[in-house]
Amino acid sequence: MSEIKLIALDLDGTLLTSDKKISERNMEALLAARQKGIKIVLTTGRPLKAMEFFLRELGTDERDDEYTITFNGGLVQKNTGEILDKTVFSLDDVARIFEETEKLNLPLDAISEGIVYQIQSDQESLYAQFNPALTFESVAFDALSSQNTYNKCVTAYPQEPLDEAIKKISPELFDQYEIFKSRELLLEWSPKNVHKATGLEKLISHLGLSPSQVMACGDEANDLSMIKWAGLGVAMKNAVELVREVADVVTPMTNDEDAVAWAIENYVLKEF
Repeated sequence: MSEIKLIALDLDGTLLTSDKKISERNMEALLAARQKGIKIVLTTGRPLKAMEFFLRELGTDERDDEYTITFNGGLVQKNTGEILDKTVFSLDDVARIFEETEKLNLPLDAISEGIVYQIQSDQESLYAQFNPALTFESVAFDALSSQNTYNKCVTAYPQEPLDEAIKKISPELFDQYEIFKSRELLLEWSPKNVHKATGLEKLISHLGLSPSQVMACGDEANDLSMIKWAGLGVAMKNAVELVREVADVVTPMTNDEDAVAWAIENYVLKEF
C-alpha cells in the first residue's frame, strides 16, 4: 500500500458522532496526521457555509493550502472559498426533478451556494432540521431565477414514504442525474457524474497525488464511489451494507466509538 498523503472524510455517520461533534480521540488523530503533512479533506454533501465550524476546529479554515469537497463532489475548493472546479444544475434540471417529486408527492429543495430554496408544494421538507446554519427561503417554483445555478437538489422526508417513492422514480432520471440517499431521511439529486470520487479525482490532479495515496472514510450510499476509488477505502461499522461490501477495511467500531481515529492510528500513523 502506498503511503497515505490525503484523508477524505465524510461527516455525518463517519467523522461526527450522533450529536454532530468531532470526538477528542478523532481530533487528536487528525491533528497527528496533519503534523505528518497529510491533507485532511472533508468530503461532504454540505455546502462550505455548513462546514465552517468544523474547519475552524481542525485549524484548516480560510487556508490557501487546505481543501474541501462539497455538494458530493460538485464543488472542489480551497478553504479560502476559491473554487477549483464546479459542476451545477440549470433551472431546466431543477424543473425536471421538481416535476418528478411532485408526481411522487415528495418535497424538493434547490440549493444555490449557501441559500436553500424550499420549493412550495403540498409536502413539507425536513431539510432545515439537518442544516440549520443555512439560509432557507420558501419560494414558488415560478419564482426561481434562471440566472442562478443550483449545486444540488434534496428531498428530505420521512423514511418509509421516501423509500417507497424512490422505487417509483422514472428510470431515465437515473441516466440523467446522480440520485442517492445520504441519510435515512435524505435523498440527494446531483448533476451526472458528480459524486465524491470525481471531486477527489479533480483535487488530487491539482495536488499531484494518486488515488493509491488516498484513504477515504464513509458510511452511506453517497460515500460508495470514493470508498471504491481510494487506495484505502474504509467503511464505518455502522455503514450501510453496500458500502461495507466494497470497502478495503471495515472498522470494528461505529462513528460514536472513534472509528475514524482507529483507522488513522492503524493505517496512517502506525509505522509498518
